[in-house]
Amino acid sequence: MGSTEDLDYPQIIMQYSSGFLVSKVMFTACELGVFDLLLDSRQPLSSDAIAACLGTSTMGMERLLDACVGLKLLAVQMTQEGVLYRNTEISNIYLTKSSPKSQYHIMMYYSNTVYLCWQYLTDAVREGRNQYERAFGISSKDPFGAMYRSEEEMLKFMAGQNSVWSICGRDVLAAFNLSPFTQIYDLGGGGGALAREYVSLYPNSTVTIYDLPKVVQVAKEQFVSPEEHQISFHEGDFFNDLIPEAELYILSKILHDWEDDKCKQLLTKVYKACKPGGGVLLVESLLNEDKSGPLETQLYSMNMLVQTEGKERTAAEYIKLLEGAGFGVIQVKRTGKLYDAVLGRK
Repeated sequence: MGSTEDLDYPQIIMQYSSGFLVSKVMFTACELGVFDLLLDSRQPLSSDAIAACLGTSTMGMERLLDACVGLKLLAVQMTQEGVLYRNTEISNIYLTKSSPKSQYHIMMYYSNTVYLCWQYLTDAVREGRNQYERAFGISSKDPFGAMYRSEEEMLKFMAGQNSVWSICGRDVLAAFNLSPFTQIYDLGGGGGALAREYVSLYPNSTVTIYDLPKVVQVAKEQFVSPEEHQISFHEGDFFNDLIPEAELYILSKILHDWEDDKCKQLLTKVYKACKPGGGVLLVESLLNEDKSGPLETQLYSMNMLVQTEGKERTAAEYIKLLEGAGFGVIQVKRTGKLYDAVLGRK
């Protein structure tokens, strides 16, 4: 292993400082429809042709395309007519809107909403609170009131979360054998992508998505068809309203939105509602016990600072919250992917 002298620290610092440029190139190419156009064209196109189809300047588009080549999101081939561009496999799978594993919607949510909050990260660190007031001029006291400030914004958030579960959902649901649980409540289940993965993986189960009335309405209209009989809905605020009895409760990326006392309040309600022998499945991105990583989780925790009241936690911190609510026989499974699973039993 090399010494610290072997590391090119100036280059590392420059790479870190230009990280936001990388993401904005990808977001911009998605927003303009570059990857969708190249998928639909079924053949490589020149920068002039792409610019003409998408209504942009030729100069700007050429630079954007070349940056995407550098990021390995596009590939080039030289012909007698000039340089032609085509999608790479990663772009076809993850960056085109029509792909079942498309991450387009979460990209747009990060680009148009999260980025605006992150402009005030310094203020968030100084004050220890989210930055909706500065970013959007609305109260920061109710984070989800701010997130769902319009139907359009709520739709973007729900579509973005569905994108995430289309590639991460099966990993967390298969972390434990959940087949003994057939009556499931997905608290804050939003657009239903995780519920859909659950009934696909465990076909003898039914999942009820418990969410705010306006979220349920959009989910029914936009995301979950009436033909999906194993998925149903329950309207309510699970902090303030009754939580019905079930065998298993899923809290996916819920607890990281809230400070410890609110998490304890919710988990205690879930424990009281849970059938004997039932349980709760937490789906979260786990920090190492010394909080030295993973880097993605550390960055998610910064995002919780600018957008919510919560934080990312270690497995031990989630275990403590579960035990405090009464749950026992707690198991932790790191998936090796973005999100991990913690299962507590009653």
